[in-house]
Amino acid sequence: MRNPEALREIADHLRAAQRIAVCAHLNPDGDCIGSALAVRLILTALGKEVEVFDRDKVPDNLSMLAGADAVRTLDQATGRYDTLLCVDCAELSRVVNFGIPEQKAAFDGLRERCGELLQIDHHPSNPGYGDCHVIDGNAAATCVMIYDLMGLLGVKATREIAECLYTGISTDTGNFLQDNTNEDALAVIAALQETGFDQAALGRKLFAERRPEQVALISRALNTLRYDETRSVTCMTLTLGDFEETGALPEDADTIVNFGRDIRGVHMALLARETVEGVKMSLRSVSPYEIVEVARKYGGGGHEMAAGCTVKGIPLEAAADAVFADLCIALQEQDKA
Repeated sequence: MRNPEALREIADHLRAAQRIAVCAHLNPDGDCIGSALAVRLILTALGKEVEVFDRDKVPDNLSMLAGADAVRTLDQATGRYDTLLCVDCAELSRVVNFGIPEQKAAFDGLRERCGELLQIDHHPSNPGYGDCHVIDGNAAATCVMIYDLMGLLGVKATREIAECLYTGISTDTGNFLQDNTNEDALAVIAALQETGFDQAALGRKLFAERRPEQVALISRALNTLRYDETRSVTCMTLTLGDFEETGALPEDADTIVNFGRDIRGVHMALLARETVEGVKMSLRSVSPYEIVEVARKYGGGGHEMAAGCTVKGIPLEAAADAVFADLCIALQEQDKA
């Protein structure tokens, strides 16, 4: 059991609550959605009324998970909730963009309707903003923590719950290729297999199947690929026009940065993509190199080898050049250490 005392406290709060709002973070990924939907299924099994909220829609490749079609936007919240639970949100600002008045108002409206604020997260940078929180930086994914919570609540895993938890763990470990793939994560996967869920079919949906529009977007990104002078750092860019012209969705760009990281000899990779809110940066590295401090420099964060940030106020190419240069400096400094 990981974080037993903190998780027991969260479990006690959830047992006492009847109507619960669950918040996932903006631009949701597999661990975020998997955690939120698993919590919904677990608490529903206990007779709780649970609603899941997210600023953004569930990505197409995660829409097959049970309850994905029930995820609502924050402004659709009605009535009062005993508890607001945030999952996989390293900061409260990951729930909405508080710089946009409409989004801030939507979150504030939901928060006013809720009692206590709870949070479960595995990002080590999390400051612990909840009234009650559990943060485990050693957990491969928040879904590992949700699995433990399920046990404390006395709920048995179903195929639907297993699919949600597998999605979170497999995506946050890069399909079990990253260094955070630890014994705890693999033990949870082994236990989930007892439900009989089709791991091979789900894995294919998550990691192999691509929409034609996404393939077109990947082609656009690869056409911009460039290296530093040592061919150890890569950078790719995508414009708003690339999305419009290919018909690709924002989530279609989520794993494109890995194409730059996975080139032999590359240690760090950057994908800079233009959005209406600024230039969104996805940073990745391979062990032992870390890139999270570069993301933090620009107000972002994440994990040592998988992080992100958004640069505002400067054009795409200038923003990409700045972060790319910082990655090159970070690589040099870490090589000297």
